[in-house]
Parts: sequence; C-alpha cells; structure tokens
Amino acid sequence: MRRERRRGYAADASLSCLAILLAALALGCDSPKGDLPPPPTSGGRSNAVTSDAAAETTKPTATASAPVGPPRQLCTTREQRPPPKGAIRTAAAPGTAPPEAVIPFGAGKWIWINLWAAWCAPCKEEMPRILAWRDKLRQRGVLLDVAFVSLDDDERQMARFLETQPPTGVRSTYWLPEGAVRTSWLTGLGVKDPPELPVQALVAPSGQIACMIQGAVEDRDYPAVASFLGAK
Repeated sequence: MRRERRRGYAADASLSCLAILLAALALGCDSPKGDLPPPPTSGGRSNAVTSDAAAETTKPTATASAPVGPPRQLCTTREQRPPPKGAIRTAAAPGTAPPEAVIPFGAGKWIWINLWAAWCAPCKEEMPRILAWRDKLRQRGVLLDVAFVSLDDDERQMARFLETQPPTGVRSTYWLPEGAVRTSWLTGLGVKDPPELPVQALVAPSGQIACMIQGAVEDRDYPAVASFLGAK
C-alpha cells in the first residue's frame, strides 16, 4: 500500500515538472542562453587588435620632423656687419676636446652662432635640431659649422649638462661668463645684455654677420634657413 502511494507521489511530481517545462516552452524560455549574444568568431584579443588597426587607419599620419604651421619670415634681408672678435673661454666634457679659443670667422664657411645656457629649456630643446640641420645642409653643399656659446654664470651647471650629453650631442662649447668680454660680445652681435635666450647669428663665409634670429628655431623654419644659406 505504501509503495503504491510513493509511486503516485512520484508520478504526480513528474507530471508537475512536465507541466512547468511545457509552460516555459510556451513562453519562449526554452534555453537560458536565448538572451545571450552569439559568440565571437575569433578570440577577444584578436578582435581588439583588429579594431585598433582599423581605427588607426582613420587617424592622420604625422612625423616628428614635419613642419608645424606655415614657415616664418626669417633672414629676409642680408646684413653686413662684422662679428665680435678675439679669444673667448671654452669648456668641454671629460674626454672631449674643447673648441679653439677663437671662432674662425671669414675662413670660407658659414658659422652658426647659438647663444644658450644650461638653465634655458628652449635652448636645450633646439640643440639636436640645429645639429641635424647642420648635417643635412652639409649634404646639400653648404659649408657650415656651429659654434655653441654658453652664457652660463654657474660653471658647475654648465659642466653637468655637457657631461650628460650623448657622444653626438653638445659636449663642448664656447663660454661667456658674466664680465667685460660677454658685454663686448653681445654688443658686437647687437643684442642686449642679458639677452633673451636662445639667440642665433648666421655669419657668412666672408666673415660678416648676415642674419640674426631671436628665439629658438623650429622645424617649420628649415626651408627659410636652407634657402638663405644657398642649399642646393
């Protein structure tokens, strides 16, 4: 008798479960995965890489050396006045030969004078640019040397800067510490003392100052400078 009751209970439970399942089917909930999106066709990382690559193709390309903005009007007229003369002090990092005490103006080469200081951020930022332009202009037939002239009063700060430069950087310099020689030099260049650094002076192969540029040079200035120097 008890066995028959248990069988009845089991049968009733089976019918109840079946009824619940049929009701779920009628409501369209036959699978808990029905609301989930279809699985991706490839791995998530691959999709992310593909998406990044596709997005990258829509971005404009640019290079670090590309000119920014229209070229500035630099060296539009040629000056004709003598540069400062005489020996000045020099400095160099350990293991590097200092320059000659007298800048060789009038020796058949262009001399690019760059007034700088170790505390001047724009000065240090433009140095690699000037060195790269020197090499590029030489390849285009311009006989050009660069004379970096420091106006640092703190010799230790200047020395630390030179020591941290790479082998291809500025590891030696002319030096105009505060005093009568600096004043005479700046007067000869036609700039105030103290000047707003950096300052550029282009001295022609004849030995005459041909152009003065106040402030740092930028990538967009290269065409004007190259044209003035007669680059091929």
